[in-house]
Amino acid sequence: MWKLNQSLFGGEEEGRDDFLAEDSDGICSLSPMQRVYAFAACLLVGLVCMFLSLIVFAKPIKFAVVFTCGNLLSVGSTAFLIGAAQQMRMMFDSTRVFATSIYLGCVILALICALWIHNKVLTIIAIICEICALIWYSLSYIPFARRMVSDLMVRLCDTEL
Repeated sequence: MWKLNQSLFGGEEEGRDDFLAEDSDGICSLSPMQRVYAFAACLLVGLVCMFLSLIVFAKPIKFAVVFTCGNLLSVGSTAFLIGAAQQMRMMFDSTRVFATSIYLGCVILALICALWIHNKVLTIIAIICEICALIWYSLSYIPFARRMVSDLMVRLCDTEL
């Protein structure tokens, strides 16, 4: 924290260079227990936002904005545990880059439908796509989960029984 104050309010030039040269772990000086508390708080706020969005379900535009914010808070809460840079590396790893891209695209699509197009039907469709993309993205962190779900869906939707 001292380095942050020193770099913001002046001081010696080499202190500024050292502060900028450090990785992100130097900026965030939270203890491991504080990181767990921050993770839990961010996750809880995200889940509360997603739950409270059901109250305004009759107004799909407000629902989409509140739900998407809660969704992003929940996904972003893990940055407190593993760090933002590590989370970005994991999100764009070769095994889940497509799931991440589809999820982020659905989030953007839901916000565009809600805030600019103002079409309730498109907003609901975008939110359904966002939920499906979040589930598929979450399954990418569980070994063989996407393959199991794919096989299950093929068996359930197979018409040749």
